[in-house]
Amino acid sequence: MYREMAFISYYFHWGSKEVMELDHMSRRKWCNEISQINQSLNPSKKEKEKSILEMKASR
Repeated sequence: MYREMAFISYYFHWGSKEVMELDHMSRRKWCNEISQINQSLNPSKKEKEKSILEMKASR
């Protein structure tokens, strides 16, 4: 959840309150949309970069 929150906050400049008010499915949809926008703006990186949803949490 924190990774999704950080991702959305970084790209939309939303505070933690706004992001926390989203349900889990909405956060995942926004992360997916942001990732798709990034891929379309940087087509040469498409194969190199993973979507935030594809990344595994490092512990």
